[in-house]
Amino acid sequence: MDGPNAVAVSAEGFGLKGPRGWAFRGVDIDAEPGALVAVEGPSGSGRTCLLLALTGRMRPTEGAASVGPFRLPKQLSAVRRISALAHVPGVTDLDPALTVEEHLRERALLQRRFDGSLRTLLRPRAERAAASRLRIDTALAAAGLDREALPKGTRTAVRDLERIEALRLSVALALIGRPRLLGVDDTDLKLSDAERTQVWDLLRSVAESGTTVVAVCSEAPKGAVVVSTAPRHETDEQSPKNPGTDKKETADALAEAGRA
Repeated sequence: MDGPNAVAVSAEGFGLKGPRGWAFRGVDIDAEPGALVAVEGPSGSGRTCLLLALTGRMRPTEGAASVGPFRLPKQLSAVRRISALAHVPGVTDLDPALTVEEHLRERALLQRRFDGSLRTLLRPRAERAAASRLRIDTALAAAGLDREALPKGTRTAVRDLERIEALRLSVALALIGRPRLLGVDDTDLKLSDAERTQVWDLLRSVAESGTTVVAVCSEAPKGAVVVSTAPRHETDEQSPKNPGTDKKETADALAEAGRA
């Protein structure tokens, strides 16, 4: 179901070459607004780099892509403004010592400063606080994170969260910015089958509510637009690097593009 803010995502011959060779190459995508796009492939096959490239955090080496009306690589900053990332190691790491509430409050304050007009900033403090609470409540509901179910409510430290709860919190933090495109990494890492089903149900719900979702996984769910980064039978120069790790990919991404 298309939402008013969802964007189409397309790519043709999309590729990125880094210090270790091709991270990914020859990627084609055709996803409608409000789609759930699953980037499927083994660890080290360029999944994280592709996610970062599609959200404007890395500059591709060849080919082109579109996110809504914006073209990559020419409009990287525009794509960054309408996209958000969740659960990306080395990029969106949660502070284990902070509580859920502290993470949410900090993110809401940053977002208010980022996208608030002068008129918004001059609104009464109580009005601004109410708007922030509404954003937080809406994001938590969309991410399926039940505050009451946490050991100490929102005073629960991140270190005490279950893995799936931490993923939901990361998604909620990203949704506070009301992105039109949401990129999620490692959606099925170290989760049980039941938890993976919950995560895919969550991401489908986010997509149906009006935010196109691109999610990295080892195995795509039924009904998703599947994009594979699995190595092809080509020459070493043509094919993506293998073996490798997604952590190395992310490190390369930050070195190449900087944190955006």
